[in-house]
Amino acid sequence: MNILNGNFFLSKQAVYQPCNWFTRNGWRYKMVLMAVASFFTLATMAQRNVASYDKAIAAAVSQYKSAVKQYADSSIYPRSTKPDGSLYTIKSEDWCSGFFPGSLWLLYGMTKDVAFKNAAIKWSVALEKEQFNTTTHDLGFMMYIPFGAGYQVLKNESYKKIIIQSAKSLATRFHPNVGVIKSWDFKPYTYPVIIDNMMNLELLFEASKLTGDKRFREIAIKHADYDMQHHFRKDYSSYHVVDYDSTNGKVIRKQTNQGYNDESAWARGQAWGLYGFTVMYRYTQNKKYLDQANHIADFILNHPNYPKDGVPFWDFNDPKIPNTYRDASAGAIIASALLELRKYVPSKSGVYLKQAQLILNTLTQPEYLAEKGNGNFILKHCVGNWPKGKATGEIDAAINYGDYYLLEAIDRARRIKKSELGK
Repeated sequence: MNILNGNFFLSKQAVYQPCNWFTRNGWRYKMVLMAVASFFTLATMAQRNVASYDKAIAAAVSQYKSAVKQYADSSIYPRSTKPDGSLYTIKSEDWCSGFFPGSLWLLYGMTKDVAFKNAAIKWSVALEKEQFNTTTHDLGFMMYIPFGAGYQVLKNESYKKIIIQSAKSLATRFHPNVGVIKSWDFKPYTYPVIIDNMMNLELLFEASKLTGDKRFREIAIKHADYDMQHHFRKDYSSYHVVDYDSTNGKVIRKQTNQGYNDESAWARGQAWGLYGFTVMYRYTQNKKYLDQANHIADFILNHPNYPKDGVPFWDFNDPKIPNTYRDASAGAIIASALLELRKYVPSKSGVYLKQAQLILNTLTQPEYLAEKGNGNFILKHCVGNWPKGKATGEIDAAINYGDYYLLEAIDRARRIKKSELGK
């Protein structure tokens, strides 16, 4: 077998006449060595990734089994850790209520442990009444995350009805004269829309698929189009809040509620936008949404304040960088979004995969991953609402949506075929 024919073994002539062979074919030999080295490097990286993912899943299994035992009352949902390390719990109407059962469904999918399925059902059922909640835009987080996952597993007709009713309730917050789904009902805002709302559009698309009612889909598309038009700056960073006039839909002001200031790039907001427009492309196959997602990814990954380990600071424009907080939850959301986006952009697939793996490798190290304590959450160092302060703002805390998106990203990473890892 001859290396000149693309094989890895030298001919007898090459062995007996090494000087002549290397003179003529040294460059091919170097290419072979580089290919072999690259193969083993990629194999080693893949093994390391799998090991870190397995460790994170094992930690999650332990932590969440402990949580299920500790939180016997299914009307109580663990949300985050307080500054003193104690647990902050919520009722079903909180926007974060769906993440705990969502994580349980993910763990069931990864482990097939029936205990997780039973717990996921228990905490999902306790959310049923929220399908009629018309006071919040967060029904995608609250309802589709647990009931969408549950429906995929159980094919339960009651879950299907809950998804549809939740979408109907969300649709009541859409007003044609404005063109978007209203986020908040409190002052001083008139008709505020936050970038987070992009994450709730998936519920509308799924309801449209389940019912054949195009109105749900049309609302989602119109909302996303308005977000593209008004939420983003020229560099594709996003405002957190855009406040509209409720009578004519004109923009009143562009602000932030949770970032450093009105013109800063709040990290989790950028993550919501990246994830949301990736989902928009999934359901519509409209290239403008794919382009938007790519532009947002470019802004994040190429920002001068984006850390080398992939876990962003809580706001890209905090002047105290690097002496400020990281937001591990934003990193988890970005990683999960990139792992989907890579499927739609062959030219950037390898870049997005490597960036996602970089984030996950960082988040599954001891600095960020808790194997015990931490309120039974696995992810540390998340930032919820920095302007509220440490007492109520969930700063440098464990937060349930951080866990959810970390587990989702790990699940997505583990499903990637070995043949794709070297691309």
